[in-house]
Amino acid sequence: MNSQPRILTFLIVLSSLLFVVSLGLIFLYAPLESVMNYVQKIFYFHIANAWVGMLGFIVAAVAGIAYLVKKDLKWDIVEVAAVEISLVFFLIAIVSGSIWARPTWGTWWTWDARLTTAAILEMIYVAYLMLRQGIEDPERRARFGAVYTLIGGLSVPVTFLSIRLWQTIHPAIIGAQSAEAQGGFGMTPAMLTTMFFSLIAFSVIFVTLLWARIRLGRLAAQVEELKLKVSE
Repeated sequence: MNSQPRILTFLIVLSSLLFVVSLGLIFLYAPLESVMNYVQKIFYFHIANAWVGMLGFIVAAVAGIAYLVKKDLKWDIVEVAAVEISLVFFLIAIVSGSIWARPTWGTWWTWDARLTTAAILEMIYVAYLMLRQGIEDPERRARFGAVYTLIGGLSVPVTFLSIRLWQTIHPAIIGAQSAEAQGGFGMTPAMLTTMFFSLIAFSVIFVTLLWARIRLGRLAAQVEELKLKVSE
């Protein structure tokens, strides 16, 4: 494999700096919320991780479409990379949401529409990785993955819109929310700035990790190709 591209090295440094600045904005710049105080700080991590998780699942669906059209295994590598990274980010979003829910709702977990659809979304892609392991032929595995992520990607907008499609206690960040919502709060300009900066920072981190994982996936594909040649 070629040496690490300079742009990737730059992205690694940029991601680190953005993350540090994001931490500074969260803990030093954004004001305390009047009711939740320091507990509200987890909101910035929660929303950023949820955003990156859903973004990655959409990227995987687009990569799946690209594979079905072009039949190029490089898109399968992109698809797997996006799913693996997004699973981690989305799991962090679920865990951080539970930590936020404990003092706000009085429970770590409730089968609310948003939480339920989020849990199902996470399990859909865990199953995707498990099912892929049972297919040895690279092309059959890639076709399966492409169709799966394309169908699985439909659950992303359902999860995002769940707080508007059903009655839910989960607050909406943007726009009107259900009268049953609990834990919502009005954001000051400083809070909005911090939130959007965190979204940008985590998006850059996602791009950096995706590129690095794709490079690793290409190397794994070369190793698998050599194993298949040896076994013939």
